[in-house]
Parts: sequence; structure tokens; C-alpha cells
Amino acid sequence: MKLNVDEYFHNAERWQKELYALRSIILDCNLTEELKWNIPVYTLKGKNIVAINSLKESVALAFFKGVLLQDTDGILLRPGQVQAARWIKFTSVKEIIKLEPILKAYIFEAVEVEKAGLKVPKKRTSDYPIPEEFQNKLDTMPALKKAFYSLTPGTQRAYILYFSQTKQSKTREARVEKCTEQILQGKGLIY
Repeated sequence: MKLNVDEYFHNAERWQKELYALRSIILDCNLTEELKWNIPVYTLKGKNIVAINSLKESVALAFFKGVLLQDTDGILLRPGQVQAARWIKFTSVKEIIKLEPILKAYIFEAVEVEKAGLKVPKKRTSDYPIPEEFQNKLDTMPALKKAFYSLTPGTQRAYILYFSQTKQSKTREARVEKCTEQILQGKGLIY
């Protein structure tokens, strides 16, 4: 059964008041409301501008091209390893109401970014340095090297970022060992 946007808000198990508060602010900005990826997404002429997402410990207002916003108030966060999106998390209606003028300003800025046709410059896989521990493994196992470079660029990046996230060499080595068989099988990263 496919939900519509109203059902999404009505059926929200948590953060319902916060979701409705964000929805009200966004709709004041004259964007079109749609349900995409099972979350409310707000568009301008079919182009994604912002989305609302109910998370476990908060609710987020996500900007699809948030990296291009000025963020003069320093409130945008980078979710994970994504390149373009940025979000603002909330745990109360009070926080949302307090930031309403700022949120509207950010939304209008996101609209202007889209109208201007600005694009987020994407990093290529080759822009990410391969950790020494993984490079050593690739150099000593030709089958692993062939398998790794047969993966999609996004899958390669996911592995490189996963290996690079740790500070200690022994942890990177353990991650490489853990993932070697997955790579040889042509599989994506499974934590």
C-alpha cells in the first residue's frame, strides 16, 4: 500500500508535532509537497529542494544541495559521507519555532540555488586517497585488485571511506581483512 503525504504525517510514530511544525514552515515557502523514498520531499518545478525525515533520536530538515548554502548561522550538519546534502536536526517544536525565520531564509536560499542551476561538484573515486594498509593488500593480491577495480565507483568510495575512518593502522588492517572476501565476491560494503 502506497502512502500519501498526509498519511505519512498522520501515521508518524514519533516526532509528529515536530514534523507538522517543519511542514508548516516549508509550505509557507511555496514548494510542492510530494512523497518520495517514503518521506516528504518539497520540490520546485520537479527539482528536490528539501525533505523532512523522522529519525530515531530527532527529526531532520534536509537540504539536497545544502553544501552550496552559505550556512551563515552554522547550523547545517553533514549526514554521513554524503557530498551534497546537509541537514538540521531537531528534538522539539520549541527549537523549530525559535529557528523559523532562519529556516525560511535557508529554504529560500536553496530555492535560489536551484533556480540558478548550481551543481554540486562531485568528487571522483580517484580524489580519495587509498589507505596504505589497503594499498598494500591490493599490491600483494592481484585478484583483490582486479575485483576492487571492477566494483562501481560508489562502492569503491564506500570501501575507501570505511577503511580511512579509523585513526589506528591496526584497525584499518582489521577492516581490510574483514572486507577482503566481500570485495573478492564483488559485493558492496556490509558492516
